[in-house]
Amino acid sequence: MYLNKKVVIVMPAYNASKTVGQTYHEIPFDIVDEVILVDDASKDDTTEVSKQLGINHVIKHEKNKGYGGNQKTCYQKALEIGADIVVMLHPDYQYTPKLITAMVSIIGQGLYPVVFASRILGKGAIKGGMPMYKYVANRFLTLFQNILMGQKLSEYHTGYRAYHREVLEKVPFHKNSDDFVFDNQMIAQIFYHGFEIGEVTCPTKYFAEASSINFSRSVKYGIGVLGVSLRYFFAKAGWGSWKILK
Repeated sequence: MYLNKKVVIVMPAYNASKTVGQTYHEIPFDIVDEVILVDDASKDDTTEVSKQLGINHVIKHEKNKGYGGNQKTCYQKALEIGADIVVMLHPDYQYTPKLITAMVSIIGQGLYPVVFASRILGKGAIKGGMPMYKYVANRFLTLFQNILMGQKLSEYHTGYRAYHREVLEKVPFHKNSDDFVFDNQMIAQIFYHGFEIGEVTCPTKYFAEASSINFSRSVKYGIGVLGVSLRYFFAKAGWGSWKILK
């Protein structure tokens, strides 16, 4: 608990058996109440390893639903068990669990209802080994999105995020894509419904076991992100509607 608020970690997993233990053991259980791991039909023994670790809720998809589909299961389960603050932590150990306390405190103190851990604030991305083409693409897409969405985020593409329960209850995340563009659609929904996003600096690590999409998937994602920003811009300007926003 944090200030009488139930804190739940959700871990969208795919082939994470080699890293989930290291990630799990660094979670600050002095404030975290429960952990949910959703295994998206992994080809390794992620589910078995997670159960052996003693993770409170281990859910396995019989068929792969995609990164967005995995998050939908994560958030729905978190709401069902009464979470007040939900933190999405990837079990591949790319993001440090040690930032959970800071992210939770920002929401718990009522400063922001959403917190992103940014790899771009400071030099975390480059120092952590982010491929240069991904760094350049990240900066370009973020600039484009900030202009179209009227915001000033340092990055729109981090997978380390924390939400107040009210946000997950208000935004229609179930309408979003099951693919990677889910994250950006959710940002559009957050801003559309009037919520603000705070950011904290986050170191990151790129290594063989860390999940990362390849170049072709990255291109597809980039195009999808541009589409999200454009549709948001047109919807806010009153030049059409977008059903996922409402």
